[in-house]
Amino acid sequence: MTEKQSILGRIAQLTKANVNALLDRAEDPQKMLDQLVRDYTNNIAEAEQAIAQTIGNLRLAEQDYNEDVASVQEWGGKALAASKKADEYRTAGDAANADKFDQLAKIALRKQLDAETEVKQAQPMIDSQRVTVDKLKTGLTTMKEKLSELRSRRDSLVARQKSAQAQQTVQTAISSINVLDPTSELGRFEDAVRREEAKAIGQAEIASSSLDSQFDELMKSDQDVELEARLAALKAGSTPAPQIAPTVVTDAS
Repeated sequence: MTEKQSILGRIAQLTKANVNALLDRAEDPQKMLDQLVRDYTNNIAEAEQAIAQTIGNLRLAEQDYNEDVASVQEWGGKALAASKKADEYRTAGDAANADKFDQLAKIALRKQLDAETEVKQAQPMIDSQRVTVDKLKTGLTTMKEKLSELRSRRDSLVARQKSAQAQQTVQTAISSINVLDPTSELGRFEDAVRREEAKAIGQAEIASSSLDSQFDELMKSDQDVELEARLAALKAGSTPAPQIAPTVVTDAS
């Protein structure tokens, strides 16, 4: 395989690469994109050098071709000039010089034929090289477009990955608290305070209930003393006066 064919094959392989399909099969798309960017960059650099050499060879071949074309014209002109000179000498009766210039015309015509042969042989090769160079240039342009696409995809992927990581961080933070109540920590503290308040209310009620019970006991004790006093008075034959305050009557006059 020639170097030219090798370049064309490599360019064809790279330009036909389906980036999306490669990414779908990749375990780590970002690493794969980074590797593809490096591969494309290296291959583009190599392709540019090889294409430059191919173009240089074409330009040299074109120069040789143009020189051969110029030689065809040049030797044709010399042959014509020698032939005319021979005719002039022959008209003048100088056969020796006529033959001499006719011989020179033949030499020029032989040189012209050789140059024409070079032109005919070089033409197909130059045409082929021109087609090849055009393909190489097109392939190189496509490779550079692919490289730009890869870099863009890589940058987009990196940005998406960072965004996803940020979202995961937020979701992790959210999942650490009560999703239904963003103030769940405050809510739990409030519940604890309310329990303490309820406990204090309960203790106050207990204390109040105990005090009322003591007063009830005291009143009950006073009543028992009164009952005992009245019972003793009855047994002694006297009727105890009820402890009711008399009504005060005022004179209206």
